Amino acid sequence: MEAILSQEQMCALFIPLLQSRGNEYKKFRPIRAKAALDGERIETRTSDGLETINTAEAGDMIVQNTTRAGEAYVMSADKFAERYVPAPEESTDNEGFALYHPVGRILALCIDEALLQELQLPQAFHFTASWGSSMAAKAGDYLACPPDGSSVYRIAREEFFETYQLV
Repeated sequence: MEAILSQEQMCALFIPLLQSRGNEYKKFRPIRAKAALDGERIETRTSDGLETINTAEAGDMIVQNTTRAGEAYVMSADKFAERYVPAPEESTDNEGFALYHPVGRILALCIDEALLQELQLPQAFHFTASWGSSMAAKAGDYLACPPDGSSVYRIAREEFFETYQLV
């Protein structure tokens, strides 16, 4: 059985690497978002399949990327307010989602073969995301963190290039 790295282990391993070898990126593609229902369960599915599962709490936001996969995820209201601003040109749709423009930045690093060998990690592995659920990662994906280095998360390769650009 595969060992699952904890969020603390991921931060210890990857925050120094993200800060020294990573690049700064900004999200350029708008998102759709709405207030979450308390206890709402969101399965994040990328072009690779199921990435993670999260359960929203009252006050959280459901974010849906405008990528081909349309992956959705849960974000706290505070983080959401730091990273997105309302798009004046769009109103709320019939599902309750409104359009927002990204304003946040991340540090990101590609999980390449050399990095996996250096850290003695397999081609595909799982780790515990900051919200406590398992998150999949594999060679070719990107690991990212916010500028404050508070957590590490995965962005699937295809969706990374659909949503982020180098600063």
